[in-house]
Amino acid sequence: MFADRAEIYIRSGKGGDGHVSFRRELYVAAGGPDGGDGGRGGDLIFEVDKGLNTLNDFRHIRKYCAGDGQPGGKRRCHGASGSDLVVKVPEGTVVREKETGQVIVDMSHGCTREVILRGGRGGKGNMNYATPTMQVPKYAQPGKPGRELNVILELKTIADVGLIGFPNVGKSTFLSRVSNAKPKIANYHFTTLQPILGVVDLEGADGFVIADIPGLIEGASDGIGLGHEFLRHIERTKIFIHMVDAASTEGRDPINDIHVINDELRKYNEELAERPQVIAANKTDVFYGTEEETVITLLKEEFEPLGIPVFPISAVSGKGVKELLYYVRKQLDELNEEPTVYEREYIVDNMTFPDEPYTVSFDEKKQVYVVEGPRIERMLGYTNLDSEKGFQFFQKFLHTSGIVEELKAMGIKEGDTVQMYELQFDYYD
Repeated sequence: MFADRAEIYIRSGKGGDGHVSFRRELYVAAGGPDGGDGGRGGDLIFEVDKGLNTLNDFRHIRKYCAGDGQPGGKRRCHGASGSDLVVKVPEGTVVREKETGQVIVDMSHGCTREVILRGGRGGKGNMNYATPTMQVPKYAQPGKPGRELNVILELKTIADVGLIGFPNVGKSTFLSRVSNAKPKIANYHFTTLQPILGVVDLEGADGFVIADIPGLIEGASDGIGLGHEFLRHIERTKIFIHMVDAASTEGRDPINDIHVINDELRKYNEELAERPQVIAANKTDVFYGTEEETVITLLKEEFEPLGIPVFPISAVSGKGVKELLYYVRKQLDELNEEPTVYEREYIVDNMTFPDEPYTVSFDEKKQVYVVEGPRIERMLGYTNLDSEKGFQFFQKFLHTSGIVEELKAMGIKEGDTVQMYELQFDYYD
């Protein structure tokens, strides 16, 4: 079964934790801290694979995680970085954040490789935190967590021209005649179950890419049949060849068919119905007598006043096909529009992460709770605790950083002493 939509979970690698250790060698009395830094987490990368044309692989594997960074080691050893994970997708895949539906990236028109989630930074080892006031730091920075997202992948076919119309009107036969595509052809509905791309080569003019969009039916815009799966593939096309069975070989009215399909386009996306169209009145090879002239006249009277030209053709014999193709090429040249690319709406880098490390411990000998860490040291350095506002700011910091919660978890009681470097104070809730 053709798949052009998938929901998957992606995660970049966690950064490795910094290491806490101290140099201990013979004849070295006080070697100092020598804990190494953790390795960087691996990136989660999307890359276009020209050999893919469906999202079938994502129906079986729904979780993609890059490698985690390794923790640092003693003797200033740096942890190994986590391995990047490259996820291969077909060209034209739009990646959306699941909850908001916002576009993260459109893998088309030059965007062939994109880092979606960057790996977490490795934590610093305790060798980085030695200062004149703290020469034996017993803490290290934990690695930053990897980013994670639930995303929706949507494949939107990249083509200049979309070939639309009801099932069994001859679109596959037409595509096989005018391009290098080899679609399956048979006389029953929904033979084509996936969009098929073909390249049309024209003598003396530039070629173009045409997509056979599987047969639409009434109610497709509401998801009836495979409506939404088909409709999303025409969003990038610049012009539509609207093919009808002019000979009514299955008893349908070609004029009504065109109105029905255009109504479905309008319901799905108003802008789609406003794009240029040309009607290919197919199967003229089965007309008898003056039937062709009568039907074509009716089609032209109905649609040419609306700016939609009608070309009588036969996909089987080739009648009128060349004229239709050169007209479409001329229309594409006059449009000269930029390709449809979905702009980025969701910025992954806005996600927030924990700050620098600290430790909370209880000194049995002194009977005090000890709080240390680089952020604590900095906070004490620029906060004026003698002022009321400064002290209130510092109290708020203790709560928002989680220090108060950790003290409570360790069993602190009112009146117990807390030490932060040179500062000591009694704890009151």
